[in-house]
Amino acid sequence: MNRDDFFTYQAQTTPHPLGLEISHAKGSYIYDTAGNAHLDFVAGVSACGLGHSHPRVVNAIKEQVDKYMHVMVYGEYVQQPAVEFTKLLASHLPEGLETTYLVNSGTEAIEGALKLARRYTGRSEIISAKNAYHGNTMGSLSIMGFEERKSAFRPLIPDVRFISFNMEADLEKITHKTAAVILETIQGGAGFILPTDGYLEKVRKRCDEVGAVLILDEIQPGFGRTGKLFAFEHFNCVPDILVIGKGMASGLPVGAFVASKEMMATLQDSPKLGHITTFGGNPVIAAASLATLQEITESQFIAETLEKEKLFRKLLVHPLIDEIRGKGLMLALLMKSREIADFVILTAAKEGLILFWLLFEPKAVRISPPLTLSMKEIEQGCDQIIAILNRYKPATVN
Repeated sequence: MNRDDFFTYQAQTTPHPLGLEISHAKGSYIYDTAGNAHLDFVAGVSACGLGHSHPRVVNAIKEQVDKYMHVMVYGEYVQQPAVEFTKLLASHLPEGLETTYLVNSGTEAIEGALKLARRYTGRSEIISAKNAYHGNTMGSLSIMGFEERKSAFRPLIPDVRFISFNMEADLEKITHKTAAVILETIQGGAGFILPTDGYLEKVRKRCDEVGAVLILDEIQPGFGRTGKLFAFEHFNCVPDILVIGKGMASGLPVGAFVASKEMMATLQDSPKLGHITTFGGNPVIAAASLATLQEITESQFIAETLEKEKLFRKLLVHPLIDEIRGKGLMLALLMKSREIADFVILTAAKEGLILFWLLFEPKAVRISPPLTLSMKEIEQGCDQIIAILNRYKPATVN
């Protein structure tokens, strides 16, 4: 009955959702209503960095629910969980990233960051990257570098231009008219593409030369997924505005944008309420965010991430895998063809291993498991992937 009702009453995002009926989830496993365990190599698309139902996070949520939940729109009342979280976050960030605006999702955080950049600079031009993905609201969609997903919703916001990620020659397009350059630190939907040859440093330098704001989207690679708390730490490039979300609250809906106190103050006046949100900074979600950040920074999970990456790369060697892109536990298996990627993901789904696709790279298989995944679980899942690949037979055309 639940399955029928799902298709009848709940809006669908694709014609063919996977439709797994969920009973509960714990650690690295999701359990269906038939009692089957599914090893999770996706973590809610990078959202559940500490796995499912982590005790520290669950306890923090329960304790906060017993005190109070929503009490006032964002920014009016002093609420301990949000204050403690933003203070702890600032202690782990470079100078100039000390003030956080808490919102409800990554895409809302992108919207806020774009508004802040325009307000601070007095300019309107936004420069994004081809094959970029920053969310699906109208502003985020406008800076998406993939026309196939945008065309049905035009007209979008004006004054957006695109450059090619990792192409130094394109940096000349960043001028004194540019309010902001927004980039994913690691391109996600495009196939987990890393910046190369000091690319982000060069973008940083060009932004400084022309007075443009640099926004780095860390919604997916943030919170320990790449072996640093934030991926920009690998690339010697500090943004003016940092956008975060996904793994921030261990699976609860959340996002934030972080900037200097001076820059963020421009949203306070002329006009007042330059960005407003009812549920941003919700105390229950802030409590989960605080517990998540404490656990990530006090544990060995970040340090272990690069060792786990090495094990994935060692075990996932097969003639049908062209390469493995990404860093830490943000990995993409690039297959020989789209058909192979589909076969692996769909076969694994039937056999208790959760894998998924990437948005713009059809040959990719996503691997973004919880940071808490054990070495034994990595071996188990990788053995399954190799066994599935060994059973692949190309479709014949009549």
